[in-house]
Amino acid sequence: MGRIIGVLNYKGGTGKTTTVVNLGAGLALRGARVLCIDLDAQGSLATHLGVHYTHSLAHLLLGQTKPQACIVQARENLDLIASDTSLLRAEGELWRMDDSQKARRVLSSKLRGLEDDYDYIILDFSPSATLLSESGLLYVRELVVPVAMDYLALVGTRQVIETLRTINRVSGHRVRFYLIIPTLYSARLRKDREIMRILQRYFVGRVAKPIRVSVKLSEAPSHQKSIYEYASRSSGAIDYAHLVERVVSDG
Repeated sequence: MGRIIGVLNYKGGTGKTTTVVNLGAGLALRGARVLCIDLDAQGSLATHLGVHYTHSLAHLLLGQTKPQACIVQARENLDLIASDTSLLRAEGELWRMDDSQKARRVLSSKLRGLEDDYDYIILDFSPSATLLSESGLLYVRELVVPVAMDYLALVGTRQVIETLRTINRVSGHRVRFYLIIPTLYSARLRKDREIMRILQRYFVGRVAKPIRVSVKLSEAPSHQKSIYEYASRSSGAIDYAHLVERVVSDG
């Protein structure tokens, strides 16, 4: 059975999609079967990887198609379920369901069994605390939190932890708070070093090696490439390769 990992911070600009793309692509390069799922109506995953699709996550949630029809191949060993603005309408339908608990379980029920087909399923969460986000947290089993080197990102991390405590009160489901990923890190900045010390003090053993600030990482999406395809010798490629190694070794 594959690992189901969510990537979430309730603060935008922390590198969630960059992490999903490059963690997923790195695992796929090692031969793992990977499925990435976009829970954000901005649809950044498909844009980043240059993927064209017919059916999105919204079609699945609305009962208009089955999971297999939504899955598109992004790279060898790397598949994707894309999202776009139609996800907003799908979430509206969830809100209108008479049974709120059933609404929160929709994603789990629609995706059931896919973990048998993949070694890793990685979810790219929206930075907003939405009904779909709650549904995603009831599906994932491990949570990764990218934290940019600013204090507002730390606040977003605290909100994630508080939400996780609430989710873990749900009978029959527990999510493991797995890893903090420091992003946009510069060792030359005292602020960044201070935030790193805070993270390491409060999350002992759960802080990954930082993802350094990298122009190549910011450029790669405009070329519709992962960092390994765009700049395989860059600091961004090296740092995400370290993250891949950490995830594999912890499996």
